[in-house]
Amino acid sequence: MPESPEVDALARFLADEAAGREVRAVDVLEFRTVKTRATPPSSLTGRTIAGAVRHGKHVEIRLDGPSLVVSLGRHGWMRWLEDGGEADPPPADEPPALATFELAGGTSLQVTDAGTWVSLGLFVVADPSDVPAIAKLGPDPADPGFVRADFDAAVVGRRKQIKAILQEQESLAGIGNAYSDEILHLAKVSPVRHAAALDEAEVDRLFDATVDTVRTAIAARRGIPIDRLKAAKVDAMRVHGRTGEACPVCGDTIRDLAFSGTTAQYCPTCQNGGELL
Repeated sequence: MPESPEVDALARFLADEAAGREVRAVDVLEFRTVKTRATPPSSLTGRTIAGAVRHGKHVEIRLDGPSLVVSLGRHGWMRWLEDGGEADPPPADEPPALATFELAGGTSLQVTDAGTWVSLGLFVVADPSDVPAIAKLGPDPADPGFVRADFDAAVVGRRKQIKAILQEQESLAGIGNAYSDEILHLAKVSPVRHAAALDEAEVDRLFDATVDTVRTAIAARRGIPIDRLKAAKVDAMRVHGRTGEACPVCGDTIRDLAFSGTTAQYCPTCQNGGELL
């Protein structure tokens, strides 16, 4: 699942490479991606890209008029084809293009989805807040204005498992399954603890770990080509996706846990007093 560090790098790439280019043609190959039927992506033909920004896990591509908001969903991403690169079917190990935007200069931007069901959405809107999921976003830990009071409002006293809260976009924007595991490991908090049961020291560690994990990852992803961002994310994980490997802090074995419709990777020693969940 794309999360804020990788989506931020994607938006920065588009701001650098796509700004100033005219949209010459639009080809939507999967019409289930189109979420604004009155203003389909084809209505952007002839418009010029002005820049791109991130909203949580969404990318807003700003044009001279409306914006194209791409909701990346669970498996969505983008592919950049330089200098007339062919838009042929990708290799078997690459996701298919669901829509292609042909830009001035022979460049194409494709939106892709690697899932078995379409989770990616395309919105053409006058304002990004017209996209319901963006309108409901909570504060973003990557924002320089994000403070402890924002975190406390999202977390403190809630009778809900802390991993679920970290992934809840209405509470904290941009964090998904992978970075929630990393945050909880750094904070030494069990993924199944209820927020209401956390003591002040645990909340302190969680706030620091959330800000540090998100901002450090965003800084680390800058400048990485967008087709290598997923690999860079995987390589940087300490516990997420590391089931069976040694914890980099204490050496215990990283374990996997399935609960409440999600999964978590955690260290029993660092996060649960040595006991298996």
